[in-house]
Amino acid sequence: MAKYDKADLERRMNGALGSFKSDLSGLRTGRANTTLLDPVVVEVYGAQMPLNQVATVAAPEPRMLSVQVWDKSNIQPVEKAIRSAGLGLNPIPDGNTIRLPIPDLTEERRKELAKLAGQYAEKARVAIRNVRRDGNEALKTDENKKEISEDERKRSETDVQKMTDDQVKAVDDELARKEKDILSQ
Repeated sequence: MAKYDKADLERRMNGALGSFKSDLSGLRTGRANTTLLDPVVVEVYGAQMPLNQVATVAAPEPRMLSVQVWDKSNIQPVEKAIRSAGLGLNPIPDGNTIRLPIPDLTEERRKELAKLAGQYAEKARVAIRNVRRDGNEALKTDENKKEISEDERKRSETDVQKMTDDQVKAVDDELARKEKDILSQ
């Protein structure tokens, strides 16, 4: 078992929070946001590629996204990928550009999105708690190997718990902000 490493635990907890924020950015709030298309994968040149590797995504208006496809032969595959991504968007090809009007969200869809945000938050909290568990196990192992005293272990466990509480609070704050964003449209 690895030695207790506070910096590593912080890095892993921050990673869980970062991943959660990334998940949230993909949730549609009724406003155009270029991260909405991050999960779209296009089949071009015989390979699966993220949309941002074959086109430039921009939000020229609050309720419109535009996808500037670099290679004209990829217009069809990009359009197909956006349609099949399950984002509820209807691509409109226009030369080398695909326009994506952002439709209004129904009340039912808003509630679904808020529920999904809650699921993402719970996944992040579990990941953070798993990091806490790993840290506490490493501390117990270090104590059993007589590398640290019982007092040092208890002090460090308190630090780990504080880190965990801070990260879980950050997740809860992000979730509250996103739910407000989704439901207040």
